[in-house]
Amino acid sequence: MTTTTAVRRAKTSPRKRAQRIRIVQYVVLAALVVLAIARIDGGQVQRVFLRSDLIAQTVTTGLGNALLNTIYYTAGAFLFGLAIGTVLALMRLSQVAPYRWLASIYIEFFRGVPALIVLLAFGSISIAFPGLVLPFDPYGTVWTALGMVSGAYMAETIRAGIQAVPKGQIEAARSLGMPPGMAMRKIVLPQAFRIITPPLTNELVLLTKDSSLVYVLGLMAPAFELTKFGRTLMNSTGNLTPLVVAGFSYLIITLPLTFLVRRMEARQKKAR
Repeated sequence: MTTTTAVRRAKTSPRKRAQRIRIVQYVVLAALVVLAIARIDGGQVQRVFLRSDLIAQTVTTGLGNALLNTIYYTAGAFLFGLAIGTVLALMRLSQVAPYRWLASIYIEFFRGVPALIVLLAFGSISIAFPGLVLPFDPYGTVWTALGMVSGAYMAETIRAGIQAVPKGQIEAARSLGMPPGMAMRKIVLPQAFRIITPPLTNELVLLTKDSSLVYVLGLMAPAFELTKFGRTLMNSTGNLTPLVVAGFSYLIITLPLTFLVRRMEARQKKAR
């Protein structure tokens, strides 16, 4: 019997084995879905998470403004972080040792400190430095705090992109008499950013979700982002529906960005 089983296994092709494994996975997944549906109390879920009257109230009482604020916070922090990240990446690649040390210290520090702590620190900056107020507050505070954190992550991505540009490009530019700074600005950086556009877009998606931490700043209603708006309405209604609606609203921002990343990655694979 053992010999017969071994022969049968040897005759089974890898393709058939893979098909059997997929069938088993589908069966297990279907069983888990059926079990979950059987266990869910649909009426209770609807009353706690998806009350139709509260969905309408959430959508009509400031959700659009909170969505716009989330976009403003994210876009400003991303642009600020991109500028910082580019400078840090160039410092990491510099031949001047102190520049490399400073960039490394900055990157390791802000990658190791939670964004929530950085937001709290910048939100309390007027206490440490009386009279100091960042421009466009509270937007300036959010842009600076989240931008400094995201810049630390983007710096490593940008540095990898610069190093991925073939050295022959730089040598060709230098042979034409182009100064190093101009070669970096006109030859290297444009190619590097084309390479790293997908990971930078992923960073933008993460930054969109990190904007939910802005609630710690104690903002006024006109400056609420989605999470703060949903939490406030949830507390006033005693129901989770507003927070669920606010959470799903993030998909309006993140899904198009995720789709864009996939398209760009597919295009880069074809180009190779």
